[in-house]
Amino acid sequence: MFRSVLLTASRNRRVRRLVETAPVSRDVVRRFVAGTSVDDAVGVTARLASSGLHVSLDHLGEDTTEVGHADATTKAYVTLLGRLADNGLATNAEVSVKLSAVGQALDESMAHDNAHTICTAASVAGTTVTLDMEDHTTTDSTLSILRELRADFPWVGGVLQAYLHRTESDCRDLAYEGSRIRLCKGAYKEPSTVAFQSRSDVNKSYVRCLRVLMEGRGFPMVATHDPRLIRVADKLVLDNDRAKGSYEFQMLYGIRPHEQLRLAERGDAVRVYVPYGDEWYGYLMRRLAERPANVSFFLRAVATKG
Repeated sequence: MFRSVLLTASRNRRVRRLVETAPVSRDVVRRFVAGTSVDDAVGVTARLASSGLHVSLDHLGEDTTEVGHADATTKAYVTLLGRLADNGLATNAEVSVKLSAVGQALDESMAHDNAHTICTAASVAGTTVTLDMEDHTTTDSTLSILRELRADFPWVGGVLQAYLHRTESDCRDLAYEGSRIRLCKGAYKEPSTVAFQSRSDVNKSYVRCLRVLMEGRGFPMVATHDPRLIRVADKLVLDNDRAKGSYEFQMLYGIRPHEQLRLAERGDAVRVYVPYGDEWYGYLMRRLAERPANVSFFLRAVATKG
């Protein structure tokens, strides 16, 4: 129930104002968010890359309902990609894009065109793009745009969410050679008609979906912080005789950083999902909803700084 409350709060304007104006230090937010500027994003990327980690950068913003906002987000990504190239970081960092931030709710063709612009900039910079997945009402649209973009940019990554009933089937459709798929549990509040509700059922679905991806010919991106699921991934790698570099682990910035380094030090590719930008509120609330430890950290910081 507490998770449900936090996910509801992630889209509540009144709660958002209260949290944004609370006496919480920047250090609290920066536990999970790189900062608000492109300089912040580049700085964090350089630091992580120096530790042997890879990065996927997300310019925060979603549910765009104005053309100007969609255009601004697109330009922000193009600027970021240029800065990554200029700083020699493009081999270590890609970008993650929410289609709702580049106009999906306004016009699907607009979202496609803006994503295509970002992919073109990524190609010039020498890196890749992954399309984030959002709530279930956008899944078909997002996968459709993914297929269209792959006609020009075969390396565009996609995301599938294990808590959706449909995902195992989607994994089978997308486990083909060259297909980069990030498998995560899912962080939106979804109805029981489309999504598993219990943690146990979501975990079981994650294992089934990951097995499909590992047995396929694509490039699985194992997005989890769960030690049990990491052990499952390790076993599936062995069972399918997968070489290092044919898959990667992904974790969120600020979550289990020591585990990120441990996996990297043993020779696995590890990519850290790093958000930045002014629109940090919705992202932060979903991170708090995912793990009770995150809530405890945030509340302790509020109590300390209040």
